[in-house]
Amino acid sequence: MKKLLYWLVSIFTITVIVSSCSDCPPATTDYEKIRQSLNVSPCSNGTFTRSSSSDEDSSSSDNSSSSSSGSGIFIGVGNSGNIVLSTDNGSSFDNVTSSTADRLRGVTFGNEIFVAGDTTGNIVRSTDNGSTWDNATSPTSNALRGVSFGNDIFLAVAVSGNILRSTDNGSSFDNATSPTSNSLIGITFGNDIFVAVGNSGNIVRSTDNGSSFDNATSPTGNNLWGIEFGNDIFVGVGVSGNILRSTDNGSTWDNVTSNLPDNSTYDLLGVTFGNDIFVAVGKSGNIVRSTDNGSTWDNATSPTGNALYEVTFGNDIFVGVGASGNVVRSTDNGSTWDNVTSPTGNTLYGVTF
Repeated sequence: MKKLLYWLVSIFTITVIVSSCSDCPPATTDYEKIRQSLNVSPCSNGTFTRSSSSDEDSSSSDNSSSSSSGSGIFIGVGNSGNIVLSTDNGSSFDNVTSSTADRLRGVTFGNEIFVAGDTTGNIVRSTDNGSTWDNATSPTSNALRGVSFGNDIFLAVAVSGNILRSTDNGSSFDNATSPTSNSLIGITFGNDIFVAVGNSGNIVRSTDNGSSFDNATSPTGNNLWGIEFGNDIFVGVGVSGNILRSTDNGSTWDNVTSNLPDNSTYDLLGVTFGNDIFVAVGKSGNIVRSTDNGSTWDNATSPTGNALYEVTFGNDIFVGVGASGNVVRSTDNGSTWDNVTSPTGNTLYGVTF
């Protein structure tokens, strides 16, 4: 009788295990079987048993807050609404159909959505990894320059100090309060702070998810074209090789040495961060990099003399874009670069991952 009871209990236990651990590999020990039947332990392969619906929602939310493309896609944008896409880590690019014929200047990624802005105030977005694009509602006709994403908010900056803000994944935008009438050209996000830069050395920052901005003290009157965040450091770049750095969340800034001659041939137009390295690109194909959080900079070997307008990082790859559709790529942390075959002769002004 005891043996019969034992086998009945065993069959019931195995049935519970199968029903509650369908996502797990078969348990191999009695200990694992009991733990899995209670749904409180890791599966035998180290993963946890199926989560409750609230856990699944939380996990999905965490994943969607990423500001870089989980699908491994590079997107470049430029003249005549040109949009190019790479699905092989920037080795090759293809044209995709654009919903605008106007010059696109900036592009970003967040919540599985690409968003770009053009020089007529038009905003376009893609929800299918850059394959197709639709127009979003925009409140301005001012030329848009930089676009950024953080804390589920898309922000775009434009001429005349115009700042646009979207809380619905880029479907529609509203004007945000701006403290400047100077054109804003670049914007980024870090440590819950948006920082934008522009003409005459203007730097503005927001600590309330882009609802309002304040001016920050700038050490330069030079136009600033690009801004990036990494390792708790904000780095801005601009004309005549000007590089600025902030270690206090964009409140104050200092000039740093760029190792470029002080003339317009060496204007720096874009900057990015990856693998503990800042990389900036500019006119005449110039590329500089910093391995010490933006304190000092060295020249990198460039394969082009064309102006490079923007640079980005993803999957251990740096990709830059520029004049005449030029695309360059580095697989060694920005030390050396190669040209990539481009599907367009249109100048590309923005790139993201």
